[in-house]
Amino acid sequence: MYTLLYPLRTYLIVSGRLGEEVNVMAADWVTIASSNPFTIAVAIAPIRYTYKLVKKYNEFVVAVPNLDMLRDVSIAGSERGPEKLKKMKLKLAPASKIKTPIIENALANLECKVIGEHVYGDYTLFVGEVVAHHYRKDVFINNEPNLTAGFLAHLTVGKLKFTTFKEEIYTS
Repeated sequence: MYTLLYPLRTYLIVSGRLGEEVNVMAADWVTIASSNPFTIAVAIAPIRYTYKLVKKYNEFVVAVPNLDMLRDVSIAGSERGPEKLKKMKLKLAPASKIKTPIIENALANLECKVIGEHVYGDYTLFVGEVVAHHYRKDVFINNEPNLTAGFLAHLTVGKLKFTTFKEEIYTS
């Protein structure tokens, strides 16, 4: 039934440490939990390597990919474990406030420290306070996303089908 909520924006969740153990996972189940303090929640299954690293280090990065990163998003969403990073063209770089790396070629990165977690069924919802953020200035203008940047939305679970947003804006 949860597929009735799709399409959902797709993000990349980074966990671990550069040069040690790092992983990147595709995730659709990401949401804002609070604006003050700014917190984000992400649902991760305990069977995932990302889960293990988030639990170990108590931090994660939410990266915003675009259409240019579609191949990497597909690999991150369909393959497991750190070996998949060798196939990806992601540019990992040091973050500014946490030790988990950011994705340099993403549209935006939000550095998060875990402030809470709760198990709901077969997933754990990790809540992270955003302690730093980085974004491409040409993509976020006057606090609004530039829809021509190729933001990705996943059409349904289990299939590697994505869409982007058109520059059709409606007001009421």
